[in-house]
Amino acid sequence: MSQSVPISRLLRHPVANSESLESSALLIGAGVFVVAGIVGTLVFWNQSAPIAGPGSVGQFVAIGGGIVAVVVLVAARILVTASSTSPPNPLDATGVRMHWFDIAALALAYGVIALLGWTAIADVVSKSFIGAVVYTFSASILGGVAIALTAYAVFLSAVSLTPIMLSYILAAFLAVGTFASMLSASDPLWWKENLSTLGISDDFSARAFNITLIIAGVIVTTIAHYATATIPASTPKEIRGRTLVRTALIVMGILLACVGLFPLDENFGLHNVSASGMAAIFVAMVIGLRGLVPAMPRVFILLGYVFVGVIVVLAVFYITGYYTLTAVELVAFLLIFSWLIVFLRNTDAMRGGNAA
Repeated sequence: MSQSVPISRLLRHPVANSESLESSALLIGAGVFVVAGIVGTLVFWNQSAPIAGPGSVGQFVAIGGGIVAVVVLVAARILVTASSTSPPNPLDATGVRMHWFDIAALALAYGVIALLGWTAIADVVSKSFIGAVVYTFSASILGGVAIALTAYAVFLSAVSLTPIMLSYILAAFLAVGTFASMLSASDPLWWKENLSTLGISDDFSARAFNITLIIAGVIVTTIAHYATATIPASTPKEIRGRTLVRTALIVMGILLACVGLFPLDENFGLHNVSASGMAAIFVAMVIGLRGLVPAMPRVFILLGYVFVGVIVVLAVFYITGYYTLTAVELVAFLLIFSWLIVFLRNTDAMRGGNAA
């Protein structure tokens, strides 16, 4: 008969197995609940708070959840790296080491997702309970539970990161960051110009947009290593092809970060070169992928050709005045990152096939 893990052993080996991971996540969530509940009581002491908006429960949860997400992710990755008893990690199986800037970018991505996610949830709830307020005890309990849930989910996600999960984090981060910038844009007609217009002012919208692109660029460079580490390569030609694909993905990540580093109104030339260069590298990589990685599934190769064809058609629509530049950029943006996610799934499948 199997017995549960003693708490003393759990504290010494928090990531030794699945049971330890789950128990550790619960303990972390419980600790965060106590701390967040105490802080919430002090913040909302002897007053009622709205559900969303300034000084609200939603704002408290969003800020607290964002901070906790960053701290828990960093702590979880340190535990996984330092532990000698943790189960094999899918990221380690690729043979690629995660650097400090990779962890920093992921931590910020988790923090932003938690911050904006809870803000959106609070806004929806407030529209369902128009005029309702939350009193001190309820506010502290609700805030504690929500922030504890964030800590629990982030810990389990951080210790079990997989290459595919990295791509999902990238997609979620880009989505929440871009939509936050769109919704808070000072110019409601920004879409009549182009997507980069979101990053040319000095308000929250521009900072959110540019920071999103910079962090996303770092995550793309991280994904580039994991996405290509499992591509089979036994001959010099195959090794060269894998290296070229990895380099192309890394350069795409760097150029994406540069789009945020060089806003359109401050560095028009560098901004456009970065954006255009990223699209050009993507097209070249898709066209040459069959020769560079012969083992890549043919269905995926054809999908890439279709994506490139759609982007070309959209460009023609823009040149003829049928589409706005914003529409072309949004669709191309979506296609490129959808391709990247599917690419990572296919290379991960190659790892499974090689193991079999």
